[in-house]
Amino acid sequence: MDFDVAALHAALDQQRKARGLTWAQLTREINGQCERLPLRSIASSTITGMRKRQVLEGDGVLQMLRWLGRAPEDFVPGHPQSAPGTALPPVARGRILRFDLPAIYAAIDARRAERGMTWAETAREIGGFSVAGLTRMAKGGRTAFPHVVRIARWLRRPVATLTRTVDS
Repeated sequence: MDFDVAALHAALDQQRKARGLTWAQLTREINGQCERLPLRSIASSTITGMRKRQVLEGDGVLQMLRWLGRAPEDFVPGHPQSAPGTALPPVARGRILRFDLPAIYAAIDARRAERGMTWAETAREIGGFSVAGLTRMAKGGRTAFPHVVRIARWLRRPVATLTRTVDS
């Protein structure tokens, strides 16, 4: 099963209410984890509107998960919550957690070659990707939820192992 965006929204809303925060205050706290970094902040409208979406920008979701102190797999239906090895790595002040797309590409390519698969077969088996979408990862960039969860499942690795911390 894929990442449950609505469940992530519900968890954010529950924590927001428990702490007596408005959506704007919650958004500031999430963005505050990355203060002094030259990056585009998450908008409140992105967070409040996410319950209606099935796909979310991956790096933004990582910041939401960090704020909640939860693992990505906690929002995958049928996956045990807080399973060993799924926690996101700690991030030092002044750094941000991002997906390491070149490393993800290398892991996919290695497993693909090990199994004697073509890129087309790999894309079909992972699901939700074209060949170009997978091979483009070699150049870096961004990915989305639930796509990265599908990749992690195909690689048989926790989502957290596909991340890295960077200065921006």
